[in-house]
Amino acid sequence: MPPDTLPPLLEIKGLTKVFPGITALDQVDFSLRRGEVHALLGENGAGKSTLIKCLTGVHPRDKGEIRLEGKSISPSGVGQAQRLAIGSVYQEVNLLPNLSVAENIFLGRQPTRFGLVRRRAMRRAAEEILARYRLDIDAGEKLGAYSVAVQQIIAIARAVDLSAKVLILDEPTASLDRGEVDLIFEVVRALRDEGLGIIFITHFLDQVYEISDRITVLRNGRLVGERLTADLPRLELVTMMLGRELDDKAQKVSRGEGQADQNPLVSFRGLTRKGLVEPFDLEIKAGEVLGIVGLLGSGRTETAKVIFGITPSDDGRSFIRGREVALKSPTAAIANKFGYCPEDRKAEGIISGLSVRENLSLALQARRGFFRPLSWAESRKLAEKFIKLLDIRPQDAEKEIQLLSGGNQQKVLLARWLATEPEFLILDEPTRGIDVGAHAEIIQLIDRLRRRGVALMVISSELEEVVAYSSRVSVMRDHRHVRELKGDEVSVAGIMKAIAATREEANA
Repeated sequence: MPPDTLPPLLEIKGLTKVFPGITALDQVDFSLRRGEVHALLGENGAGKSTLIKCLTGVHPRDKGEIRLEGKSISPSGVGQAQRLAIGSVYQEVNLLPNLSVAENIFLGRQPTRFGLVRRRAMRRAAEEILARYRLDIDAGEKLGAYSVAVQQIIAIARAVDLSAKVLILDEPTASLDRGEVDLIFEVVRALRDEGLGIIFITHFLDQVYEISDRITVLRNGRLVGERLTADLPRLELVTMMLGRELDDKAQKVSRGEGQADQNPLVSFRGLTRKGLVEPFDLEIKAGEVLGIVGLLGSGRTETAKVIFGITPSDDGRSFIRGREVALKSPTAAIANKFGYCPEDRKAEGIISGLSVRENLSLALQARRGFFRPLSWAESRKLAEKFIKLLDIRPQDAEKEIQLLSGGNQQKVLLARWLATEPEFLILDEPTRGIDVGAHAEIIQLIDRLRRRGVALMVISSELEEVVAYSSRVSVMRDHRHVRELKGDEVSVAGIMKAIAATREEANA
């Protein structure tokens, strides 16, 4: 019978989960049928992970009901969820690379006799399981000897052998190339045809339309809608995920285009990192802002990290004023007057135990090197200058940065790089999670830097902001830079259409 004529294999009704200060899920409904791949989509903070954790017993739910084959269930942990036939596989393969393939498949349930593991029997059983997936490999070999794609299939094989009704695939293709994705999808289709219900979580729109039968979209912990994949146009899906209509009402302001006869300050040719970002070409003139946009997981941050040398590129070339430079590390980037404010300021930006003065001085000290330390007086003078310039509050250079508000922490990070007098500055989500006043100040600062001749690359999920200050916009999807928008093309409508375009349309 077609999946859409069958009763739900799994049904979630009114699922609610509240954490201190936030409602992660608010009365969410979800259903999964036998023999279907159901894509669960949404931007960061939409509630996807929380829903999966409630389903697998990691988090207890506050309200709602979960029914499997018509029976109410309340798994108290991953092990119990597996015994109920709910298995999960994540982007990071949660297996042990130093053990054999067979040991990983039967981990915790090895066949024994007289208290000893029957290794030959376990290996034969593992190879029989893998034959189902057309994997002709040595089950006695260590798992770490095989590619990530093969490890993913082994993780799927283990999950299905443990739990043969519901399979959750959470970003299983995030680090795979096209050939490896095809291999995974071949397995997924075979399992679907055997009657498994598969929940597929991904940020790759092309893959959603390639593999899924139905789509459910969450946003801010709430259900936006559920549709058959074949009946949901891409542009409408993007609108559901972002919560924006196509109508472009953004207020445009003056955008620096750079001088017509001016050569690029920085340019990048064919930079790439396998599994993170496909080869891209970008160039930015002094006094320009290049916006980088795309859905979460599209490769925006990965692009920044490859350029800045945090994640060294596998191939490609970098140029400053036409001169080729090697940017294999952040130290090299800083030495060439690059700056980078990361997306996650708490994990990758601020050092919480240090003062505002100490945090602010870090990049300049890195440029000067170990043998030319900044004195206390120099760092104090620097801090006081930027505290006044950016109106960092409270105006206390010795206050621990962790005690400042999010907006003021962000100002300190910006000041850290401004102190180095950068020529090229990368800002990754500079206005995320800050109050309205600080938000406006940072937008104004971006404009002032552009007017001073700094070349900027700004990554943002706030499309209206990007439209307001960007000279040009590079649109990303599925780890690829798919289109560059210029002039009147730089609009919310233009960006959304580029995100939603098929691969063929993007290449046209």
